[in-house]
Amino acid sequence: MRAKRTRLLAIAAGLIAATLAGAPTAGAVGTPARSAAQLARVSDNVAKAAVDGTAWYTDQATGRVVVTADSTVTKAGVARIEKAAGTDRGAVEVRRAAGVFRPLLSAGAAIYGGQYRCSLGFNVVSGSTYYFLTAGHCGKVANTWYTNQSHTTLIGPNIGYSFPGNDYALVRYDNTSLSHSGGYSAANAYVGENVKRTGSTSGTHGGTVTALNVSVRYQGGGTVDGMIQTNVCAEPGDSGGPLYDGTKALGLTSGGSGDCTTGGTTFYQPVPEALSAYGVSIY
Repeated sequence: MRAKRTRLLAIAAGLIAATLAGAPTAGAVGTPARSAAQLARVSDNVAKAAVDGTAWYTDQATGRVVVTADSTVTKAGVARIEKAAGTDRGAVEVRRAAGVFRPLLSAGAAIYGGQYRCSLGFNVVSGSTYYFLTAGHCGKVANTWYTNQSHTTLIGPNIGYSFPGNDYALVRYDNTSLSHSGGYSAANAYVGENVKRTGSTSGTHGGTVTALNVSVRYQGGGTVDGMIQTNVCAEPGDSGGPLYDGTKALGLTSGGSGDCTTGGTTFYQPVPEALSAYGVSIY
């Protein structure tokens, strides 16, 4: 009898071990598998909710669409996003960010157009003609750029811009007396990369890339897609300035929240896309 009981206990232990071996790990509990098509549908529905002050991206590792809501997004706004997701609302993860997501445009120093100031991004060239990249929302509000607020030293005209949707613009150097240094090569950013950003308002600050292929719906400024998200601070007037890692040119400052006293979240237009759009090369 004792031998039979021992055999039964051994069989039971084996069944438990087999069950545990086939069970999901603790990290997988509560994270249902979702296809790329499902997550794309959720992302599209978040976009259709059209809530200003939100940014979102797909996190394949967790099977969720991560939505960051700035301080202006109310509970009703969050509810609208969840309602838009419908039966997929469990795939939406909402996070909060201090401040307001806005294009970082201002009236002040660096490169000037109309009543606004922005920042020069990266110098580029096509053949023997030199240009520079800046933010598209800067190109949208000014046709010609100058080095000073009184508009007495010409840089040159906009050749084109794309905003919203994208956030890049191309300006030609018409003033041959201006120098335009280089030293960069275009590259794609990666999550966790240590980066720096330089702008005409706040100077140079560093941080890390926190997400890629992010969509942002700015307060009153339209939606841009495919952005680089970072925890690097930025302030109005820094728009168009360069995001880089050593000599790697990564992005153009688009917008964000916060400032360089309290910190914040900032978004960048990837450089390779802008180069491809205009058929120019960074140098």
